[in-house]
Amino acid sequence: MADTAPQPFLRLALALSLGAVVSLGITRFAYGLLLPPMRSDLQWSYTLAGAMNTANALGYLIGALLTPRLMRRFGPPRLLLGGALLASVFMGLSGFFTAPAPLLLQRTLAGVASAFLFISGGLLAARLGAMQPKRSGLLLGLYYGGTGLGITLSAVLVPVVLDAAHGVPHGWAWAWWALSLACIAATAVLAWPARVLGDGELPGTTGASQPQHFRVRDFAPTLGGYALFGVGYIGYMTFVIALLREQGVGAGRITLFYALLGLAVIASSRIWAGLLDRYRGGEPQALLNGLLGCATIVPALTASWPLVLVSGLVFGAVFLSVVASTTAIVRHNVPPSQWAAGISAFTTVFAFGQIVGPTVVGWIADGQGGLARGLVFSAAALWVGAALAWRQRPLSQ
Repeated sequence: MADTAPQPFLRLALALSLGAVVSLGITRFAYGLLLPPMRSDLQWSYTLAGAMNTANALGYLIGALLTPRLMRRFGPPRLLLGGALLASVFMGLSGFFTAPAPLLLQRTLAGVASAFLFISGGLLAARLGAMQPKRSGLLLGLYYGGTGLGITLSAVLVPVVLDAAHGVPHGWAWAWWALSLACIAATAVLAWPARVLGDGELPGTTGASQPQHFRVRDFAPTLGGYALFGVGYIGYMTFVIALLREQGVGAGRITLFYALLGLAVIASSRIWAGLLDRYRGGEPQALLNGLLGCATIVPALTASWPLVLVSGLVFGAVFLSVVASTTAIVRHNVPPSQWAAGISAFTTVFAFGQIVGPTVVGWIADGQGGLARGLVFSAAALWVGAALAWRQRPLSQ
């Protein structure tokens, strides 16, 4: 973008946020709504149900490892659109299988595609933020907040489709197909920010004095905290709907809970933008992980509907801002030439955490104490992650 002044930055950020809608809001988190009917229909244990999201996280890890090389070869815009299209296809294919093996494969492949999409979208969001430094926190937050739009869309769409398919064998398959169509529509819109931002050059990428390698050890505290964030938050997002159903919460209230959680994610871009702009160390991640642990443990301790609803609102208002905080710390502390490697490093440890989280929580839930005890484990992981992130100091410039 040779002349950045007239560009509609907010509209570009909102359009780009559809990448987060597809990669996380739908491809990752819509499964939490489909888990109860699929588990009931297919007679799954909680361990197997959790393994479906573990497979998705494994695919995400594979995609994160492949992304830097693919980004160098094809560029972020092509990888963004290719990842979005592949994620849409794999979501649809999940509706054609009932056996665990092909479903696990589809969740894995969807995870690979969503990593391509999410990391390349994050890099383009960082590029957009570099063009508007005073609003970079807001622009990053809008991108990651797109996940909330995907969650809210899923919360509204999935129950409607399940009701329409009531009595149809494996009626949950229709929800996968409907979500796939929503992802395809979002992919079409993504073509605009991909084209506009793909023409830009990151500032400061020239200059022999700049180091060319992202040093992982410099960010060990926040990398560790982010891995534990992956362990903790995914247990809540995978199983909280199943726990609410076990507690006797009705379908209308569950839709309200999940929709408000998604709307809180969207609002989080405003809530935490100043925090992400102000601090260059691990303080934002530490604060957000700590709050997230408090929200996660509430449904494990009480079935009180007002408290559970507050848990969902706080969780939604916080969890994607932890993701945004990692892009912010990379942007604050290393030159633009290292942004892609830095975002990929954080995404990789995040994926490792997500691989552990769902299966461990599912295994705990199959034992004494059920899902409530699993969420206690998730909250503990988040609090340990907060303690680690607090030790991160800004790098000297």
